[in-house]
Amino acid sequence: MNSDKFTPRLLGLMFVIVIVIGLLSGLPLSSLNYKMAGPPDNISETMISFSDNPTMVQLSIAGYLIEAVAIVLLTMLLYTTLKTQNKVIARWAFGLWIGEAVFLAFREINAFSLLYTAQEFVKAGAPDASHFQTLGSLFYKLMHFSYDVQMVFYCTGGILFYYLFLKSKYVPKVIPVYGIVVASVGFIGELFAIFGHDVPLYVFIPILPFELAIGVWLMAKGFRPQEKK
Repeated sequence: MNSDKFTPRLLGLMFVIVIVIGLLSGLPLSSLNYKMAGPPDNISETMISFSDNPTMVQLSIAGYLIEAVAIVLLTMLLYTTLKTQNKVIARWAFGLWIGEAVFLAFREINAFSLLYTAQEFVKAGAPDASHFQTLGSLFYKLMHFSYDVQMVFYCTGGILFYYLFLKSKYVPKVIPVYGIVVASVGFIGELFAIFGHDVPLYVFIPILPFELAIGVWLMAKGFRPQEKK
């Protein structure tokens, strides 16, 4: 098999796989009393919802852990592909996206801790005031803090990787330029979120079509042969 044709298509496939796994992993939580941003409306209700739906939570945790592994594989492919453009920038991007995968895994450890605490809370009769709510709030906040840090690592590493794509001219210029813009906006949004500001979801939504676009392009077209170095 010609590696010049295989590598970009594998890279594109990994972009799509990461997106699909992430979307599917979030679906089980959508039916629970859980918000992707901000504190819980009522931690007791959230914990009861988690306890009543352990399989949904476990499926979500398993899915996100698989996504973390997929991110590592994608990162390795990106580094191997783009390091010839600038090895220093590629190494920084590699480290940042590995950090993204680590914080994603850490987030899911806290999700499992929240599930376990919720189950013990319900077994205790869901008392109005107890240490369970304190622990539940802690794990919930750690989940969201881990998500915010994960996204900072993603956006920063993404800006670097997409700059290398722009420099390489492997794909049409508009694709990496769009990626740099949406990753930059996402980075600024996450900085505001870390400092306690409410950031609307639409700030981050444009990242999704970029990863789908570059993934589908690479699977369908590969690298632009007239530009490939």
